[in-house]
Amino acid sequence: MTKPELKIDKNMTYYFVGIKGTGMSAMALVVKDMGCTVEGSDIEKYTFTQKGLEDAGIKVFTFNPNNIKKGMTLIVGNAFEDSQPEVVRAKELGLPIFRYPEFLGELIKGFTSIAVCGAHGKTSTTGLLAHVLSGIAPTDYLVGDGTGNALPDARFFVYEADEYRRHFMPTYPDYAIMTNIDFDHPDYYTGIEDVFDAFQTFATHVQKGIFAWGDDPYLRKIKADVPVYYYGTGEKDDFRAVDIKRTTSGSTFNVIFRGEDLGRFEIPLFGEHNVLNSLAVIAVSYFEEVDLDEIQRELLTFQGVKRRFSKIKVGDMTIIDDYAHHPSEIKATLDAARQEFPNKEIIAVFQPHTFSRTIAYLDDFAKTLSKADQVYITKIYGSPREKSGNISSQDLVNKIPGASLIKEDNVSPLLNYHDAVVIFMGAGDIQKYERSYEDLLSHLGKKNN
Repeated sequence: MTKPELKIDKNMTYYFVGIKGTGMSAMALVVKDMGCTVEGSDIEKYTFTQKGLEDAGIKVFTFNPNNIKKGMTLIVGNAFEDSQPEVVRAKELGLPIFRYPEFLGELIKGFTSIAVCGAHGKTSTTGLLAHVLSGIAPTDYLVGDGTGNALPDARFFVYEADEYRRHFMPTYPDYAIMTNIDFDHPDYYTGIEDVFDAFQTFATHVQKGIFAWGDDPYLRKIKADVPVYYYGTGEKDDFRAVDIKRTTSGSTFNVIFRGEDLGRFEIPLFGEHNVLNSLAVIAVSYFEEVDLDEIQRELLTFQGVKRRFSKIKVGDMTIIDDYAHHPSEIKATLDAARQEFPNKEIIAVFQPHTFSRTIAYLDDFAKTLSKADQVYITKIYGSPREKSGNISSQDLVNKIPGASLIKEDNVSPLLNYHDAVVIFMGAGDIQKYERSYEDLLSHLGKKNN
């Protein structure tokens, strides 16, 4: 694949292969905001990233080599091989072709760039950092929930850096936030040491400073040519959250940096993980000499990112949509729900994501899901790379007392609950089950009125 140097050219059409992907759609919005013509292709099925593309006036086609014309630059999503017909056609025409991570590596040059990486929490933290900095200075950002933005004369570029298949390697940011290291991709990494190796290599790419969660034993072993600052709640952390108060309206805490009290901060967010995410954002902002009063103000108005603890109310039920697909993420989501809704029954509807992950974490899934009051499991969501495996959803149900299987075409067992919280969790198409449930509730509500 050709590796031309990137210079954003407003006379060029930038064509995204796999434009509905969360990172790809965000990047397409960034390039459009930079004043370029943007098009792309993907499957016909509707995805939650689609509305942002449509609102921006970006044309989305189905995959077809005839879409590719002279005067285009191709950006190819990570899921696609060189044999993809549109890529083949672009090569025949001699067009510039970039992989998503390579294009991102070029795009961030010329800004104060901040990468957010980690097995869990990177989308929420990227979204929060983008929100805070955008309220203070012009900021470009690329968030893994499909949100992207670019402004003239931006000072910062905030982006989500994905460790899967070492996709973050072509980027060399000024700063990096590292939320945690975990074995989350058993289809690619050989084990936790392999994951650590990827983060260790990425650490050598960072130009000014790293902010890492202090309770992570692997992050404590990171070696870099720049300072590594640890954030958390422990005595050994550089940035510490102390006097934490968690209520049904959010969390408040004081921040101490090496003995200096930086003040009290309040966030309208739930769960211990959001205190830690906010601490990382405060730390990197502090090092860029952002006014602490402004950080406090911006934290107060953050509304969250797509598919991360997104709440709606239907009748007397609270429905939460969350991307959690790993035991650590499920634990954090249930912790947040217990904080915000301490007196309500919590029902978890979980869609296992990939057979390899379900096998690797079967016992851990059972243990964390058991923290809900009632658990329903959908069939396993495979992936283009992994369509079957030696495990079924029933194997997980068998390990959770009182758990049941649930089908998309029959979510009626969920109608047994009233004035409760139902959390739909998963990284696949769990929203299909959620929509079925919302439709049932709505029909029921109309019938009762």
